[in-house]
This record gives sequence, structure tokens and C-alpha cells, in this order.
Amino acid sequence: MNSSFPLPKPLKRGSGGAAGRAARLVVLGQSGVGKTAMTVRFITRRFIGEYDPTLETIYRHSTGIDGEMVQFEILDTAGQEEDNMLLEEKIKWGEGFLIAYSVTDRCSFDEVMRLRFLVNHAHACGRRGPSAADPPPALVVANKRDLQFDRMVSVAEGEALAAALRCPFAEVSARDSYEEVLAAFEALHREMLRQSGGSPGAHKRKMSSKIMDRMPRFPASPSVNGTGRTFTFSSN
Repeated sequence: MNSSFPLPKPLKRGSGGAAGRAARLVVLGQSGVGKTAMTVRFITRRFIGEYDPTLETIYRHSTGIDGEMVQFEILDTAGQEEDNMLLEEKIKWGEGFLIAYSVTDRCSFDEVMRLRFLVNHAHACGRRGPSAADPPPALVVANKRDLQFDRMVSVAEGEALAAALRCPFAEVSARDSYEEVLAAFEALHREMLRQSGGSPGAHKRKMSSKIMDRMPRFPASPSVNGTGRTFTFSSN
């Protein structure tokens, strides 16, 4: 994995009005579980089944949730095996985490616990005081529930794992239902608000690490070659 993957500068958090609330999400999970399919489904309402599994992408998307405009930055990780320290740098960039697995792949289900541990560890290292014991907002999402004949992980197993990890749980089909995917992202946003007390300024922006500061930034164009891309979308 190329360590020069670009992360954008944080969106400025508005004090209200049109700018709305800023939210930085990281989508984690093994390759092939449908991370990009879910992210693109959330942003465009469309399902696209085939993606390059080696690409990592940052999406910017503005949409209304519960009557408030939210400015999302979503880092869709590639899911390839990589050094834990590099993955932790990406985790430190985020505020909320969607940890995905496929109901047809038990290995991806088993990976959820490790990813949740990395999220907790990366954020605990940068915090002090009582809040250091609180795990960062995360949602466990089981994708591909439409593939019932290939199912290897039951709903009950997913719910039990999420409860053990102190996370909300959702099971979705990115292929069949935009509404299910939308509800999952909205649930993660609400979990972020719940942990912050619902105040737009409650999430403190974490300073980028020195490694992140050295990472170049690609223009917001889908034609850019490299290990990462940045796209900007707005809902209708």
C-alpha cells in the first residue's frame, strides 16, 4: 500500500446556517465486503457492483439528516492487508467508523473485532481524562443480506458481536436497498451525536499527524491516477 494516500484538509465546522455540521467517517472492512458499493449507494442512490479493490477514495457529500445539513467526508479504505500503523493513521483522521463485513464471508466477520480494537486503540492514545475510556462512535454493518443461500453469518451472530463491541448493528443489502444503506449511515451519524451530546461543536477536530501532513492531496477529479481519489457529491 502506498503510504502517500491523500487525506483532505478538514471541512470547517459551521456555527449554524447553510454550512451545517461536518462529519468525517472511515469505512473499514476486508476487501470484497461491499464498502465502496455501500458508500456510493449512500451518496448517489445507485448500485455499482464492480470496483477496483486496491483503490482508496475520499468522498465529499452534503445531505440532510433529521432536518440538519451534514457535510460528510467519507474515507473508503481499500481493505487490503496493510501495516497496522498506517491503518491507525487513517483511523485517527476519522470521527465515526462504519465497520463492515459480508454475511457470506465468515473471515470478514471475524475481522470486525480486530478493526474495532484498532479504532479504540488509535483514539485512546490521543485522549486523556474520563473520555479516554469511551470507545469512538462506530456501527457494525453486515452487507449482502440478499445472498441468503450463501449466508455464513446469522443475524443473531452479528447482533451479538455488535453488542459485545458496544456498537449499533445493521444488516443491509447494498444491491437491493438504498433505504437500508441510508439508514445505516444515518444511524452512525446519530451515534456520533449521541456520544457528543448532540452539540455541533462537541466533536473536537483531531490534529493531523506528521505523516498525514506530508501526504499530498489529489484534485477533486475521478480521472486522477494513483492510490487514492477524491470526489464531491451533493444530494438533490
